Amino acid sequence: MATPSTTNRPTPERIFTIMNAFQNTEALKTGIELDLFTAIREGANTPALLAAKISAAERGLRILCDYLTIMGLLTKENGRYALTDESALFLDRRSPASLVAVTGFLASPWHKKNTEALTEAVRKGGTAGPQGDNSKPQDEVWVAFARSMAALTKPAANFISEILGCAEGKPCNVLDIAAGHGMYGITIARKNPNANIVALDWPAVLAVAQENAQAAGVSSRYATRPGSAFETDLGSGYDFVLLTNIFHHFDMPTCVTLMRRVHAALKPGGKAVTLEFIPNEDRVTPPTAAAFSLNMLVGTDAGDAYTFSEYEKMFGKAGFAKTSMHSVTGMPQQVLISGKPE
Repeated sequence: MATPSTTNRPTPERIFTIMNAFQNTEALKTGIELDLFTAIREGANTPALLAAKISAAERGLRILCDYLTIMGLLTKENGRYALTDESALFLDRRSPASLVAVTGFLASPWHKKNTEALTEAVRKGGTAGPQGDNSKPQDEVWVAFARSMAALTKPAANFISEILGCAEGKPCNVLDIAAGHGMYGITIARKNPNANIVALDWPAVLAVAQENAQAAGVSSRYATRPGSAFETDLGSGYDFVLLTNIFHHFDMPTCVTLMRRVHAALKPGGKAVTLEFIPNEDRVTPPTAAAFSLNMLVGTDAGDAYTFSEYEKMFGKAGFAKTSMHSVTGMPQQVLISGKPE
């Protein structure tokens, strides 16, 4: 009798890996906090050289670098470490595409605390934390977001500017709802010298956006409107309204309410521009967009990652007859363009 094959037998390895996945977050966060990736790029490529450069224990650095190599963020050959293409682009602090600041939000105690209460959130059907209503000011959370996440916006901000034809330089008025760091509107203003931006958010958050507008040299065309997207007078006659990563915070009826306000604020022929994580209809692919629903479960009262058909339905109820979807190259997000009829 042939011996049964063990090739396809289940093992607990995947479960062990998942149970210890929190170590991945802390290893990457520590590497960023120590400026490990920048130091390696500058030539400190052994534990001894790293210990001398960043004032940490050689043993600790050897174990951390080995772990980061296992994670695929470093390579190791003959005891020397090097950056991968990915870590060189995104984790070297000197890189123009550096994302090291995102730890200030993505690895924040607030976010981790909410996730640790996942069991309670599943039972409740919404966050177990104290800050689930994102229609109210939460300065500690959203100022941290504004200061941490601007670098991550570059691909999508440039894509939105292109799809709106900013290079043509046509005069336009743009409302940026829940502007945060302001980089989507600021990018439009940089690409189009005839674009005027109105940024809406809470006052403390708008202070960050104003700093970024000043640094980008567009502050003379960058106005602010403090307050709630659901209560503040939005104004009217806009060519474009930006809605970047806001709908996922709310349930569908609330999204419809907001989009109706946007419809009223646009001039005839104007366009609403939505940036979101949009899973396929199966809700499990693609992985990053589909998994975003869990963030909304632990962090909001009723938010979700909505499918394209759900956005079509919501936006249709708000008065938009047609919405098109466009993929952002290199990013797990989609841009939706919804036109107000002439």
